[in-house]
Amino acid sequence: MREIVLDTETTGLDPFDKPAHRIVEIGAVELWNQVPTGQTYHQYIHPERDMPAEAFAVHGISEAFLADKPRFADIAQGLLAFIGDARLIIHNASFDMRFLNAELSWVGLPALQDDRALDTLMIARRRFPGSPASLDALCRRFGIDNSNRTLHGALLDSEILAEVYLELTGGRQADFGLGADQTQDRSRSATQAWRPQPRPTPLPQRLTDTERAAHAAMIAELGEGALWNKRG
Repeated sequence: MREIVLDTETTGLDPFDKPAHRIVEIGAVELWNQVPTGQTYHQYIHPERDMPAEAFAVHGISEAFLADKPRFADIAQGLLAFIGDARLIIHNASFDMRFLNAELSWVGLPALQDDRALDTLMIARRRFPGSPASLDALCRRFGIDNSNRTLHGALLDSEILAEVYLELTGGRQADFGLGADQTQDRSRSATQAWRPQPRPTPLPQRLTDTERAAHAAMIAELGEGALWNKRG
């Protein structure tokens, strides 16, 4: 199953404010059967508006830095091609989906269906009710190194979220980093290499003399044709 772990950075909290807040960065990581493939998507985007100080404090992306970056209209088709029909893995999915669909609508492209997105924030809240469920908190819970995350960044956050997602769903433990074919090959090799060996120390006899004599008497009653009298 192909999945895309995705994150965005924006100029604010609501794409329908006046003036509209916009996406300024998108990062995504491809998983295949819950294993990272190494394929990623990363794009900075000119928001066609100013950068509020509050947003800059979160992600550190300035107006000057974005001045020569493409508009969303220029990158939309490439983004959709990378996503394809994969399931989307997003932390606080309603936020990112709202921005993505607003941007798509403004360039005349169809919206992404909300049911394509799996929200890791909701998964974490169900698994650990009452506990912090931010990305940083989940990294601490699972022992995931997020020391490079001094500011929010879409691609770095996607890479970290991919690790968190595997921990939340048991994918890492179930797969151990091996593809299904590799696991089967190793299992098959181990089975073929194993052969039964004689015990280094024979087990002690458990028959008593009385039981051995009773057995001999029973065989004598059966006559010479008894199976126990035959030797291979």
